[in-house]
Amino acid sequence: MSTNEIVAFENYLRQRRYSENTIQTYTGALKVFQNFLLPLPLSNTTEEDVERFNKEQIISRKLSASYQNQVINALKLYFLRFESTQFNTNNIERPREGYQIPVVLSLKETERLLLSIRNMKHKAMITLIYSSGLRSGELLNLRISDIDSDRMILSVRGGKGNKDRDVPLSPTALRILREYYKIYRPKDFLFNGANGGRYSPSSLRRVFQRALNDAGIRKKASLHTLRHSYATHLLESGVNLRYIQEILGHKSPKTTQIYTHVSSEGSRRVESPLEKINVH
Repeated sequence: MSTNEIVAFENYLRQRRYSENTIQTYTGALKVFQNFLLPLPLSNTTEEDVERFNKEQIISRKLSASYQNQVINALKLYFLRFESTQFNTNNIERPREGYQIPVVLSLKETERLLLSIRNMKHKAMITLIYSSGLRSGELLNLRISDIDSDRMILSVRGGKGNKDRDVPLSPTALRILREYYKIYRPKDFLFNGANGGRYSPSSLRRVFQRALNDAGIRKKASLHTLRHSYATHLLESGVNLRYIQEILGHKSPKTTQIYTHVSSEGSRRVESPLEKINVH
């Protein structure tokens, strides 16, 4: 695949209004598959090639089902738009859905995490992700105009699936944002990078990992853990699951139901039968 073909594929995805994260993920996955197929061109791809790629490059290396799906999505989009293939792309089988309970921070751990951050800009970013259940990309795409302090609403533009939504703005988060604004005076984007423009995703990840270390939290957490924690804490506070689904921007209620398995509230209400036995 030439550079021109990659650029054409990127432009096609942008015209379809895919997010920049998805564009980079799909083009990256397509490049990996193309390198695997060399010296054959992509137009020669068969179902057997895809099956061999899954076996040799994904399953044998124990890569995630999520990554396998990303490769399949990229191949389908590319072939349907740019290449005539020797097979029906609908015949590409997807991996069976796994079931993984997300890592969640407790309220105390979240408190320690936020208190460990001294830099006001960093504190504002991490606080806002947790307080509104944002994806990291959604946070970085925020503009100053997306903050509505009168209605206490945060407008998320072009979230996953290119969907807009409004989420609650915490009064505490607003106070921190105002302190941050007085110091940094951002332009356009709510959180600018060092050289202007959007703050970089890699820098944001480093900020979070540093905060984890400083807070002494040993869980295998990521920025997305803050979103999981927000949803779980809402559920444990008695917020309706349907409302949580709308806040998070989940297309299917099944995605939101994962938090019923994470919440400790139900577990606390279940008394072990051991408590009815005298073992002393």
